Amino acid sequence: MEAAQETFDNWVSTRRATQQSAQDAELVARTAALEKLRATERTAKAAVEAQEQAHLDAEQREKQKTAELGVMENAARVGLYAELRSQALRVFGYRLALCLPLLGVAGWLFVKKRKSPYWPFVWGFIYFALVAFFVELVPYTPSYGGYVRYIVGIVMTVLIGRYAIVALNRYMERQKLAEQQPAVQRREELSYDVALTRLGKCVCPGCERPVDVKNDKIDFCPHCGIGLFDLCGSCTTRKSAFAPFCHSCGTRARAVV
Repeated sequence: MEAAQETFDNWVSTRRATQQSAQDAELVARTAALEKLRATERTAKAAVEAQEQAHLDAEQREKQKTAELGVMENAARVGLYAELRSQALRVFGYRLALCLPLLGVAGWLFVKKRKSPYWPFVWGFIYFALVAFFVELVPYTPSYGGYVRYIVGIVMTVLIGRYAIVALNRYMERQKLAEQQPAVQRREELSYDVALTRLGKCVCPGCERPVDVKNDKIDFCPHCGIGLFDLCGSCTTRKSAFAPFCHSCGTRARAVV
């Protein structure tokens, strides 16, 4: 369009310079052609402006839709987190309802039945309850920043620690009372298997303190005075005072007074 305008301007200048009337028709034709080009230019500019406006509208709609999408994603994210938290709490509740009765029964068995004739089943159930607690419940404990698990750990530590301290104090009291009893009575209260096990660990069967049982000069516990070794009444072989028969001649051990 600019080239056509420049050509037309040059031609008009030449026409004015020559003053040739024969060129008036050509002037009219050139002017009409130029106007046609200008109309085409205006149409093209209008189309370009329309496209630019459409592009601008599309960008604005895109920004609006992006903002709406962000709002919906945030709302969906909040709903998802709430649902996941609710689901975790439901799962924890189900597992808690399963594990608490097991732990209650295991605690009762430990207190009342751990020394019964069915002790293998008792301890098996106790271990099962502990595995169920630590595997099925603890990993699903709600986090809330870790405070719930810390509180559970603290409570368990306090309960277990208190039980251990109380059990240790009771054991020490029983040991003190046992040491005050006659040796014959203490020997009767000890089972043969327990005595052999403790002697094998080089501890006194009565007070469970360390004793050098390999020293053939030690026949009595230096801590509580209970007899550990004596002589066979038949062959005078040194043997365990808790053995019902002599390991050398097989004679039944005499009653220890």
